[in-house]
Amino acid sequence: SLINKRLACGTDINEIAYLISKVKTTPLNIELLKKEYILLYDKLKSYRESADNNVLMKAMKIVPDNERIDYWFKPKQKEELSLIFYSVYEIDNPDVRDFYLVAFAQILKTASIWLQKSIKPTRDMKKKEQDTYILFLNQAKRMIKRHEIYNSMLDKNFINNINKYRKIKCSDSRFMPLRDGETDFIVTSPPYVTSYEYADLHQLPSLWFGYLNTLTKFREKFIGSSYKNRCNIDSIDLKSDIIIQTINNFSNNKKKIREIKNYYADMLESFIEMKRILKLGGKAAIVIGNTQFKNIDIFNAEIFCEQMVNIGFRIFDIIHREIPSKMLPSTRDAATGRFSKALSADKLAYPTEYILIMEKI
Repeated sequence: SLINKRLACGTDINEIAYLISKVKTTPLNIELLKKEYILLYDKLKSYRESADNNVLMKAMKIVPDNERIDYWFKPKQKEELSLIFYSVYEIDNPDVRDFYLVAFAQILKTASIWLQKSIKPTRDMKKKEQDTYILFLNQAKRMIKRHEIYNSMLDKNFINNINKYRKIKCSDSRFMPLRDGETDFIVTSPPYVTSYEYADLHQLPSLWFGYLNTLTKFREKFIGSSYKNRCNIDSIDLKSDIIIQTINNFSNNKKKIREIKNYYADMLESFIEMKRILKLGGKAAIVIGNTQFKNIDIFNAEIFCEQMVNIGFRIFDIIHREIPSKMLPSTRDAATGRFSKALSADKLAYPTEYILIMEKI
């Protein structure tokens, strides 16, 4: 949107997603980034060459006291990451500091014992230890190059006054920071019902940045989380006959019924908010795939269309696409519905997805 000289608004309930979006869309002085890179390089080099316990003690003090950090990081990795974290926090310029915090966040999975090829929280106790300093410096160098390209594509007016054209907030998709009828177009890719916990994707930086105290509480705020507890949801109020049919298929699984109701109630409220902020004739593009749990099909795309039509949208277009590559578990066991290793699985998890183009009428 910004590159095409359009006003843009972005929201996400996840603090890390918000931080990444803020950094990626904020024009920064490249020379300032490079100058700070050299300072960080020199600091980390000195930490490597001389073990200064005083600096390490200062660094460890700013790391949140959370047992899950020790659960995911070996002592040596934790010490090195603490020194990087401390060095970044010493940067005075808040936008530059955030830039390097994102670089730090991006290396945490590789530096941890989180199973590298898994998006689910699985430990790999035999995982090879990485050089965290090299990981961080290389990540920062790549980001500087990409940011330089971004700056070159932006109009000068946007570079000089980005907050006039960009509104970005860490907030709930059911409460958007926009006026009624202010928006032309919405693009979103929501979580999948009965899928993995989206909160886990950014669990590691959330731990380091102090956003996560207890994992259960952290997960509650995310759409589609099985940890959310919404009481007294009537299936009829969910604006979809297909949802009622789906719930009937899970008649012997009260927990799954509660999850499904919670999910579609949250999504319906999000669609109502989309309708509020869209202009007449404005469109929403929603990327979603259908899912399956224990051989029971869940038709997310059809349900979304039905919900939205019943609150004042019409189907403008539906694009069906094969998924060439995606950061999703690639295989499921058809009998259990669980994600599994490729060799033991007998079906793809999400081989295709839909882009629903819905128009406000």
